[in-house]
Parts: sequence; structure tokens; C-alpha cells
Amino acid sequence: MLCQADHRVTLYEAAKTPGGRARRVRLHNRNLDNGQHILLGAYRQILKLMQQVGIPQDQAFVRLPLQMVYPDPQADMALIAAHLPAPLHLLAGLWQATGLQRADKLALIRFSSAARWMGWQLYQDCSVTELLARFGQTDRLCQLMWYPLCLAALNTRPEQASAQVFLHVLRDSLGARRSASDMLLPRMDLSALFPEQAIRFLRQRGAEVHCQQPVRQLKRGHERSWSVQTADTQTDGFDAVIVATEARNAQRLIVRTQLETTPLPVFADEAITTCYLQYDAAFQLPRAMYALKEDASRQYWGQYVFDRGQLHPDQAGLLAVVVSAPDLNITHDHAGLAAAIAHQLACELRLPVLAQPLWHQVITEKKATFRCTPGLQRPDNLTTISGLLLAGDYTRGDYPATLEGAVRSGQRAAQLIITGQASF
Repeated sequence: MLCQADHRVTLYEAAKTPGGRARRVRLHNRNLDNGQHILLGAYRQILKLMQQVGIPQDQAFVRLPLQMVYPDPQADMALIAAHLPAPLHLLAGLWQATGLQRADKLALIRFSSAARWMGWQLYQDCSVTELLARFGQTDRLCQLMWYPLCLAALNTRPEQASAQVFLHVLRDSLGARRSASDMLLPRMDLSALFPEQAIRFLRQRGAEVHCQQPVRQLKRGHERSWSVQTADTQTDGFDAVIVATEARNAQRLIVRTQLETTPLPVFADEAITTCYLQYDAAFQLPRAMYALKEDASRQYWGQYVFDRGQLHPDQAGLLAVVVSAPDLNITHDHAGLAAAIAHQLACELRLPVLAQPLWHQVITEKKATFRCTPGLQRPDNLTTISGLLLAGDYTRGDYPATLEGAVRSGQRAAQLIITGQASF
């Protein structure tokens, strides 16, 4: 946006590999990710940016209808949205769903109808668990659908998660047009999916991009211009600065300006763990992804499994199992966690061969997201310091810590500069 508005842009990237908390990692001679991601069709702004920088959606993603399918669809659940206009796509999918009783289906319809009637807004925020109890959602429906969706969307346990933010996600997916509820599985690693192409796009339009250059300090000089200091250089003459880091680094840079401003809230961190399990290249799951039944009493930690071989041609036989908001006590023993997840897969999929992977790799992003709790006060993009703005998934907005939330925050910050509202 800033380049297109004829602003001169300089980007400082601290890491060697762009992408922040959604990036490529090189393991076992393959380009993997620091975490398995799903995007929704409702994520309009990031999809629009991808198209703008030259990434075709049909090449970048496998598009699936909204679904919650377990390995045993009769005993557990299999719900797949139909290819019909909204809301018929969900109603038809619910009608044909297996594993749900009549009471479960009626409860889901009541909840969806009531949420639409309320405009997807609550008078007062509460936890997702409390919201579902208020609307009489059955235990089975909560365990098989609502709780896993909450974990996937907010990366926060439902008893702690904001019901209002959860409703925002449902509004823009379940409550919007059919394509908005589609699930998009990346066909390329997360750095190639957007950040690398975005940097090329910026450079082609005259922007300066400096990788492996973490910013040490920001200084405001004469006539309210800004200086940016890295370990190697100091560059002067910036009209405005957008601090596009996670909240702690943003707070550190703000404090070092030695200018008075309101401190940022302290956000609790939530982790995401991805366990990669390699099997024989001839192995393939019947579907590209399954939901799994998390059960701590049996050490079943996995919540979703993805067949990477169906997404990436060079990753045949590789499965990725996601554990959102894990108990960090279980993530320290990588071998033990991988063995437990392999055992879970073997049992749930009824395939004993899955208990013995050829190799495993566990990646835990300890500060993957902020804990999205009820009534959480998130800062605006504008700070009380003229010319200094914030951008990040933690700033004020409808969404939790997602790629879409980060993109929308960056766009708001850019728009404030373009319209002259960043200086006062």
C-alpha cells in the first residue's frame, strides 16, 4: 500500500528467513515449516495480497470444503459442507453428517441461527465453553466440533478463549458465503507462500529491504523525523516508523525511544507444536487431513493430522500432526511425544505400521500466538508518539493471532500514514 501510494519504504527484517512465526525450516534435506497452517477462504486480505504479488491461489493451495472428519466417521464424526450456496452448504452437510445424533444436529442449527440473529455479537464477552453451554450445545458436539475448531482458530483452550473473537471467526466463515468457509492447505512452504515473493515485489517498486538487520533503537530527531539504528548502521530522515514485531519487541523498542507513551499490555503466550513423522514413500492417507481425538488420559495429544505427500510432491509418506496450545511439559521430550503421537495415529487410523515411523521431528513454536482471552484489551495501531505506529496480530481487531489478523493490522497502519493520521 505504501509503495503504491508513492511512499519511500525501507524494511528491516531481523531474521535470515522472512515470515516471522510462519516460516520455512530446512530439515532432513527438505523444506518444511515451523508449523502446519490452514487458511480459511474468509481470509480475504492475505489472499488478495498473495494475488497482488503474483502467487496464484490454485497453485498455492489445496482448497477443501469446510469439514470435520475423524478416522472413524461412524463412531466419531464426518461433516463435510456441500457445494451449495450459503447457508445451504452447511445444512446439507449437517443433514448428511455421520456420527452425530439428532440432538447434536438440532443443537448446531439452534446455535448457528441464534448467532446470526445476534449479529455474531455478545453484550459481554465470556469463554467459549460458557457460550456453548448457554446455547445448549451437546457434550458430543462440543468435543468433536466446537472445541477443536476453537483450538484451531484461536490457539487457546475453550475454557479460556474469547467467545466474541470465536464468533467473529464463525461470522466470516460459517456465516458468510460458501467459499469463505473453505479450508486452504498450502502447497508450498510458508516462506515461499508469501514473504519471499512480497520482498521481491517491494524491491521491484523501489523499496529497500535489509534482512538479518534487527533494529536496536529508534530515535526521534529534529522536526519529528526518525532514525533507525541497527547493529551496523544508523539511517536518518524517516517520516514515520511502523513497528511490525510481536508485542514484547515492540515494547522494548518503544521504551528505548525515551519518549512518554502508554505501555503495551502484557500478553500471555500460547505455543503450537507440530510433529513430523516420516513413513515409507508409498504410504498415503485416504484424505489430505483428519481431525484427531485429543485425550490426555491416553496420551493422545494430536488434534489434526495432515498428509504432506498430498500437498507437496517431494514429501510422500510424511505426516504432520498439530498440537495447538499444548502443555509445554509434554513438549520437552521430543522422542516421547513423537512415540505417543505415532501410537495415537496407529490406534485411531487402525494402521499398526504408523506406530513405527522412519524418523520424526518435533517443532514447538513457544510464542506462536497470544492467549486470546475474554475482554482482552489490545492496543491500537496508533501510539501516543507522533509518527510511531504498531502492526501485528496482537493489535486491536476482530481476529485472533492469525496471518489474516497480522495483514489487516499492517494495512490499517499503512492507511493511517497515507491519510496523514500518523503525525499529530
